Amino acid sequence: MTPTLPPMEPDSARLTGLLFELASQLHVERTRRLALEMALVRSGALAPGATDALAGDDDLLAGARAELETAMRKLMRVLGDSDDPRAPLRNDLSASHPSPSSK
Repeated sequence: MTPTLPPMEPDSARLTGLLFELASQLHVERTRRLALEMALVRSGALAPGATDALAGDDDLLAGARAELETAMRKLMRVLGDSDDPRAPLRNDLSASHPSPSSK
């Protein structure tokens, strides 16, 4: 179930902050995914193209949908109650995605 937007009229600064936050998150996630795939292929643990073969896997899709709903809830909250649109999810991200050095 996709969350709905709260009744509001977000200003352009808040929407711009959200756009940049999304772009940043996308870049980080894509880079991490590519690095992981490359490491697995180079180690021989994963055949080249194996991730593409999983695109229709029901378990993968169910997990991805659950992750999407969690992310969407966080993003919708940004539009409704963030005081600083330049860094709307910094606190949430650091708590839910620890850096490799903190593991």
